[in-house]
Amino acid sequence: MELDPDSTAVAVVDMQNGFCHPDGSLYAPGSEEAIEPCVELVDRAREAGAVVVFTRDVHPPEQFADAHYYDEFERWGEHVLEGSWEAELVDELAPREEDLVVVKHTYDAFHETQLEGWLDAHGIDDLVFCGTLANVCVLHTAGSAGLRDYRPVLVEDAIGAIEDDHREYALDHAEWLFGEVTALDDVAFA
Repeated sequence: MELDPDSTAVAVVDMQNGFCHPDGSLYAPGSEEAIEPCVELVDRAREAGAVVVFTRDVHPPEQFADAHYYDEFERWGEHVLEGSWEAELVDELAPREEDLVVVKHTYDAFHETQLEGWLDAHGIDDLVFCGTLANVCVLHTAGSAGLRDYRPVLVEDAIGAIEDDHREYALDHAEWLFGEVTALDDVAFA
């Protein structure tokens, strides 16, 4: 798969200590295993001149205090609290000054963030997804990208999950409904 670096962004979803580090409250070994492939993809993108976008799932402690139904703390417990070590990106994926870092408060990085406007301002048509979790934030953000007429490409071996079945489900669903799935070795920037 050959991508134009001038109109492509690599979206690194939620590669944070809370999900990727063994001391994180929502640690999943599959998320930790995705670090190295994400680093490789980001390095290739930067080398080719493509832009890199990082998302960070961050929750103010009081975010769900008045929730009617949507309450991630009830579902997952408190996690990636604003200002915490858990909410920071893993050291291996430190953003550079030219990268966009999107702070989001839901599974979807387009929901009430600057992401869409920034991508449009930079002429981005294709979004190459890596990160975690496959069936949660990666799936919801990639699906939202497809609904906004971006081309979502999910890099199957650079996406973490709690269970392999979760990754398989998310990738099958994405490919069937709104995007494309490829392997890291097949991603090339021309």
